[in-house]
Amino acid sequence: MATLRLILGDQLSENITSLQDLNPTDDCVLMCELVEETTYVPHHKKKLVFFLSAMRHFAQQLQRKGVNVHYFNLDEALDSFSDAIERVLNTPSAGMPSFKKIVVTHPGEYRVLQQLKQLKAVLKIPLEIRPDHRFLTTQKQFSDWAKGRKQLRMELFYRQIRKNLNILMQDGAPVGGQWNYDKDNRKALPANLTPPMPLGFKPDAITRQVIKMVGERFPSNFGALADFHYAVTRTQALQVLSHFIEQRLPLFGDYQDAMKQDQPWLFHSHIGLYLNIGLLSPMEAIRAAEKAWQEDKAPLSAVEGFIRQILGWREFVRGLYWLKMPNYKHENFLQADRALPEFYWSGKTRMNCISQCVQQTKEHAYAHHIQRLMVLGNFALLSGLSPKEVNDWYLLVYADAIEWVELPNVSGMILFADAGYLASKPYAAGGAYINRMSDYCKHCHYKVKEKTGSNACPFNYLYWRFLDRNRQALKGNPRMALVYKNLERMSENQIGAIRMQADSFLGKLDKGEAV
Repeated sequence: MATLRLILGDQLSENITSLQDLNPTDDCVLMCELVEETTYVPHHKKKLVFFLSAMRHFAQQLQRKGVNVHYFNLDEALDSFSDAIERVLNTPSAGMPSFKKIVVTHPGEYRVLQQLKQLKAVLKIPLEIRPDHRFLTTQKQFSDWAKGRKQLRMELFYRQIRKNLNILMQDGAPVGGQWNYDKDNRKALPANLTPPMPLGFKPDAITRQVIKMVGERFPSNFGALADFHYAVTRTQALQVLSHFIEQRLPLFGDYQDAMKQDQPWLFHSHIGLYLNIGLLSPMEAIRAAEKAWQEDKAPLSAVEGFIRQILGWREFVRGLYWLKMPNYKHENFLQADRALPEFYWSGKTRMNCISQCVQQTKEHAYAHHIQRLMVLGNFALLSGLSPKEVNDWYLLVYADAIEWVELPNVSGMILFADAGYLASKPYAAGGAYINRMSDYCKHCHYKVKEKTGSNACPFNYLYWRFLDRNRQALKGNPRMALVYKNLERMSENQIGAIRMQADSFLGKLDKGEAV
């Protein structure tokens, strides 16, 4: 019997469960560029180009293999999956069979799952939602592991999955004798070390057409369109992975937390966006890195650090997302409510670290995890920015941002909005951390070693103001005991000066004044 197979925009894999029993003779694949999906947040222009071009290339790939693909582009102005399915079912065309059921793989976002469930209830033919096997753990595995735990710790989950999948294991123990090498992966980048450029691709005709369309339809969206070079096919994504393994993995471990002026790419892999839409699978990335270590082409510290990001963190946040939604989206433990400052869009601020990270985000729809966590995210935490506004910003500005991965990282890791369910403590830091891990402070208007005064780094007094303001909420956290002892050693005059300067700075922020 003929089946209509719905492929979502982040499911661009021929191994997706919705295609596993495809009959090219009778079945039809439905793909659609929806108005709702392109506008529920005003996505970065390059993010839109990446998704839409990758979708069109995937549809073309299926068609070349003889698969019947019904593809709706944005010009057809369909708002929802319901509209697209109704159009296919109710519009007879030559050679179009009568469908007996619809098949789709479990979506990556809660809101889309709710849409599909509502659609399932009203359709006249069955809608089958299949599990997504592109991940290395199932939702049930995660929920079983999480059962009875008041707090979830990625490290414990990571160790269990490594054992289960026998990755970097020998005789039931981790190779090298330790589970992670995080302490070895925090080196600042030497001034004389220049990272190799990442592999990029010149836009083909399909991508050029999408770039033109995005420029015309979304002219006011955040971000630049120029110099689009991301992979948009599986073949290209595999080349990016191989290039990373050969060129940058050996030093990835040492410098994965480093930041450098005018250097957005460094030694990172830049494959998160390809993993998240299906152009790469997590296991092939893991095995490629493991092979590099086995062949003595990369040190264990680098390989383990890379694998931990995929096998540990990526699987962990996905499990947590589906475990805690929909309430997780509304968590706000620290009662943060300040509006997002304008410089998150413009990059125009005298704080050089913020300016660097925003400008690179604006240009590339990319920033690496320390820029996101310890610069942009740290400022949002210290300043008490609204979790909703911060989540919306992260979701729209990064090409790899899908809600299942974005929301736990922002609400749990960055903003501590879930009261420590994900992270054992807030990732709050003063300017010293940024100075240690980058050369940003050397190019900044503010002085990182000054704690108060007109030239002091705002991160310094905002850090202590954050601890003071949230004393009741955080003082009982055992990992915060030392910093609160330091706070208690300060005199009332010191704390008063910090409060005064922080309040003055935040007042300017609220008024939209330059800071």
